[in-house]
Amino acid sequence: MPDSGMLAPHAGNPLLPGYFADPSIIRYDGEWFLFATVDPWGGDTLGLWRSRDFRNWTLATPNWPTKAVATSPTSNTSKVWAPSVVRGRDGRFWMYVSVGSEVWVGVADHPAGPWRDANGGKPLIPGNFRPGFHMIDAEAFIDDDGQAYLYWGSGLKWVNGHCFVVKLKPDMVSFDGAPRDVTPAHYFEAPFMVKRNGHYFLTYSWGNTTTDTYQIRYAVGVSPMGPYDEPADAPILATDRARDVISPGHHAVFRIGDKDFILYHRQSLPFVQGGPVLRQVAIDRLGIIGDRLATVVPTSRSPAVPGAAGIRPRGLRAGLTASGAADPDHAAMRAGDDNYATSWRSGPGASWLQADFGRIRRIRAIAVRPGFPAAMLRLGLQASVDGRQWREIAPDRELSGSPIVLPAAGRARFVRLVLPQGGEIFEWSFFE
Repeated sequence: MPDSGMLAPHAGNPLLPGYFADPSIIRYDGEWFLFATVDPWGGDTLGLWRSRDFRNWTLATPNWPTKAVATSPTSNTSKVWAPSVVRGRDGRFWMYVSVGSEVWVGVADHPAGPWRDANGGKPLIPGNFRPGFHMIDAEAFIDDDGQAYLYWGSGLKWVNGHCFVVKLKPDMVSFDGAPRDVTPAHYFEAPFMVKRNGHYFLTYSWGNTTTDTYQIRYAVGVSPMGPYDEPADAPILATDRARDVISPGHHAVFRIGDKDFILYHRQSLPFVQGGPVLRQVAIDRLGIIGDRLATVVPTSRSPAVPGAAGIRPRGLRAGLTASGAADPDHAAMRAGDDNYATSWRSGPGASWLQADFGRIRRIRAIAVRPGFPAAMLRLGLQASVDGRQWREIAPDRELSGSPIVLPAAGRARFVRLVLPQGGEIFEWSFFE
């Protein structure tokens, strides 16, 4: 992969280190909370990323939902995925989330939880609610008058998606009337409602996220309940191989001041047709002019979000080497280029990743951002002043999260990350 565009050092996109999809974002008390599906294809829980500066994100795990507790007779084996989190008129936070192929709803007083089931331990929309369609990808929308609506729906085998909408009662759980089918011309899944300039923009994904055909389109209406007409200028975001953007979709739109932003996932790089579905979250500006959405230009550095830190702390420079790499695209240097589109991926079996600072330095802080931070990674840490004699800094053990903060190495020229079972590292950072 050439070092240009999305693969260049210090890129701001992807926004998160790791493989996540279907983002939902909310801001509360000066902090950002980004909920997302854990790839590939969901996990036993969701991923929750938190940040106060929109650049440095820390992974947490919400207490609810879990696949174990949010399961019904109409669930299937699919995991927890596709969260939507909004703040209701009651001041509480409501989560509409797919577990299996049905929709569950939870409530919390704070975005970080604790969350609890809000519908008596049963799905809000069971898997057999509309036979022949997937009852997934629910997205809540609260209009200017406080009235809440819920949109959802997908198809089967990447065709015939249908979008349903229903008005919610003030309890945010009960349906106020019958759901309505408002499917636009090119709809497959992942609806998201945006209201601007008196217009209701139903935005959604179409195509197949496992190939290069996934894209974001939109339709315009004068009511949250439709009907919706898709303009000829859709899609607004699609595969752009010249910019290394493959299959962008399942998005969220949010506004800061008078600026709109679109948060979405795209395939990780390098994209291999038929390979594992590993997606990453990115952000770009969204232009809204009258009754039209402008085509989104995907960027590598990401847009300037008001209040966000300009760059991530880069720490000490070090030359990186490794025991080996899975392929040339995942060489050791990729773990030190401050770009979450690139990573070092080991070969099979026991491996190590080593940093050389060129001279003895005092290393006080070490942070590791693994490829799969929601899973356990077995690792240990060693340090040396001469590259021959090594001392143990952290014993071999299983850890998870991002960043994984390791003990200070003290005075050292070399630091070695030991992975007895191999692994993948997006970034490895050091600070004096």
